[in-house]
Amino acid sequence: MNDVRVKLNLQEGFRSTITAGKHTLIADEPVSAGGKDEGMSPYDLLLSALGACTAMTLRMYIERKKLPITDVEVMLTFDRIHIDDCESCTTEEKDGKKEIQHISRLIYVTGDVTEEQRERLLYIAGRCPVHVTLHSNPHVEDAVIVRKS
Repeated sequence: MNDVRVKLNLQEGFRSTITAGKHTLIADEPVSAGGKDEGMSPYDLLLSALGACTAMTLRMYIERKKLPITDVEVMLTFDRIHIDDCESCTTEEKDGKKEIQHISRLIYVTGDVTEEQRERLLYIAGRCPVHVTLHSNPHVEDAVIVRKS
């Protein structure tokens, strides 16, 4: 796996250059959040990672099972919602919280699919590595290293 590097020049506002191997992306905040909207926001990038992983995981499953599916599209949204508005949250997830961070993931498949296959596709989508990571409460180790100018 490639290391990911994010470089932010303070004179450029929130605009950040992201590199991973030979690939480069620009991230920024929308104008409403003080950015210049020159790239996807950090939450857009997070949702993109989950959506891409979901679609790729489903593709592998669809090919292996030779399902009659021609297209997969994943639509994602992120919001903070009141805990009482979360119908799918478990009791453990609610555990005294007033608000939660909520990701909605709608998966559209084009093809002739039975109810049993649809349910299996949903299960497989839940096994995509990014989804598993988000649910695992990952440990993030931080350090600040000072460079002299």
